[in-house]
Amino acid sequence: MNAIVHKNTVVTLDYNVTDLEGELLDAGREALVYLHGGYDDIFPRIEEALQEKRVGDTVTLKLQPDNAFGEYDAALVQVEPRASFPPGVEVGMQFEGAPEDAEDEDFVLYRVTGITDDTVMLDGNHPLAGAALIFTCTVTAVRPASPAEIARGHVRADDDGDEPVRH
Repeated sequence: MNAIVHKNTVVTLDYNVTDLEGELLDAGREALVYLHGGYDDIFPRIEEALQEKRVGDTVTLKLQPDNAFGEYDAALVQVEPRASFPPGVEVGMQFEGAPEDAEDEDFVLYRVTGITDDTVMLDGNHPLAGAALIFTCTVTAVRPASPAEIARGHVRADDDGDEPVRH
């Protein structure tokens, strides 16, 4: 008997993500494991599509930006003085900061997207913000969530660990 995906089950997916032209954006090299049932472990549209699926079932969804990583926000792009950064700053590095119009606790993870002699360009958008995506997944395992997982609201790599499983 195959377990059915429903609230308070731990679901394991093999997946990949492409753009609308079929270019592979995420090969899903590691399985995606999440707690099903409105815990915000996975995009809601994907969770809805997986409801009542079984091991072996495949789902393919087209996700518009508002159902995935959001619209691109130009206000999250900043140019800062290079002197504000440590020596050896490189494109691709990430720094935590607050947008200029942020409330006290609104921190954003910024990626360095460009460097000149005097400036560092930062982008606080997710790399896939503004992109429509095709998400394809196959359910590879379903099991009941433990009471501890339900209380935490997410799955951990192991019961003693501090890090949630990759989502």
